[in-house]
Amino acid sequence: MSNPTTKVLEAAAQPRQPSGGSPQTMDGRVMNDRRKDLIQKFAALTGLLVLVAVFSMTSDAFLSVGNGMTIALQVTSIAYLGIAATCVIITGGIDLSVGSVLALAGVVAALAVKAGAPVPLGMGLGILVGAFCGLLNGLCVTRLKLPPFIATLGMMMVARGVALQITGARAVSGLGESFGELGNGAMFRIVRIGEDGFPDVVFPGIPYPVVLMVVIAIAVAIMLSRTTLGRHIYAVGSNAEAARLSGVNVAGVTLFTYVLSGTLAGLTGCVLMSRLVTAQPNEGVMYELDAIASAVIGGTSLIGGVGTISGTAIGAFVIGILRNGLNMNGVSSFTQQIIIGLVILLTVWIDQIRNRR
Repeated sequence: MSNPTTKVLEAAAQPRQPSGGSPQTMDGRVMNDRRKDLIQKFAALTGLLVLVAVFSMTSDAFLSVGNGMTIALQVTSIAYLGIAATCVIITGGIDLSVGSVLALAGVVAALAVKAGAPVPLGMGLGILVGAFCGLLNGLCVTRLKLPPFIATLGMMMVARGVALQITGARAVSGLGESFGELGNGAMFRIVRIGEDGFPDVVFPGIPYPVVLMVVIAIAVAIMLSRTTLGRHIYAVGSNAEAARLSGVNVAGVTLFTYVLSGTLAGLTGCVLMSRLVTAQPNEGVMYELDAIASAVIGGTSLIGGVGTISGTAIGAFVIGILRNGLNMNGVSSFTQQIIIGLVILLTVWIDQIRNRR
């Protein structure tokens, strides 16, 4: 015998079905809705394939192995933050602070290493700083009842200010080669010594940031789709009041998503600073918009309750490939901003049409 509480929770997590009409009419509507959902699910993937086809025709080097690894490496930062943004947006929230938080986490990690701490300990400290910023965001939203936009906007300014203050607005350098291992190392790298005695790179390897991206994406996707916590995240975004009445700890679930967002922002900061082997307090400006854009392009609804990690990954690659292809074709950075802005506007407009239907 099913529990009434379970029924309420399932109702909160499921989209509303059309009412009225004959069974045949309702079945037709449901099939039509499923067909639309399927089309929308693969729309981002279709756009990605179109971009690959267009840029491969305009540049001979676009489909090379080296450029493919470059794109994957450039996409990692967008993907880390986009995965976190997806979880927050599914609950009906938003996090504008991730760009500043990643800068703060990165400079904290760099300062710790420069002070003599081992590199893993310094980066762990940076990730903890990111998680703490996420915790503060979550408490402002759940306890102080501040709108997520305002709470995370305040954290965006505070974190950036602290990063600039503790570094004197100067880059932190002289961190040593070991600090750059995470951002610049690679798995399965194959190097052969040529007849001239110089190393010849046969295969550049899979960069560690790309490996991390795949592991994080799989882990969060499983969490959202296969665990009780994941179902609660969708339930909160679909109908927070119904989820609360069914026994879901709405505040706890919301707090978790913001802590996750801060943690991944901290990780992003450590990876970025490791790639540069220098900590820049001004790093990460506008990254929060790329994160939100990757989630929305991948089908995450800004009103909450809808979103997948696979869609966000596709959205991140859409942005990364778009930038890479435009760069290879000599398009200026200003024009790139215009094009990517128009893509975001078009995607959000399509999302609004879907929600109205």
